[in-house]
Amino acid sequence: MKIDPSVNVLGEPLIACSSDPLTGYFRNGACDTCDQDRGSHTVCAVMTAEFLAYSKYVGNDLSTPKPEWGFPGLKPGDKWCLCAARFLQAHDEGCAPKVSLKATHARALDVVPLDVLRLYAV
Repeated sequence: MKIDPSVNVLGEPLIACSSDPLTGYFRNGACDTCDQDRGSHTVCAVMTAEFLAYSKYVGNDLSTPKPEWGFPGLKPGDKWCLCAARFLQAHDEGCAPKVSLKATHARALDVVPLDVLRLYAV
């Protein structure tokens, strides 16, 4: 797998999203991506109770630990490389989480317009 250039939505070098919990498609702490990342795990989102409940409701339970996958479960305040389409869906439903623009990969812009991401910038 060839990692895409580590550039954020602002055209700057991509910074880390989270090392605790360790996130990213490559589990390197950054929202790096590649052609094999079908979900485009490129939006560095700051979890909220509202978003975690929404995500569980639509079928992606991010709050329950899954030790067999090395997944600790997320809680409000955790940062996580979220699928761009899920972020946009949450935005459309009025419950999108906050976003770290400097840690959000430029490939997120293939799905989510920059003006939408800016609405949630921390």
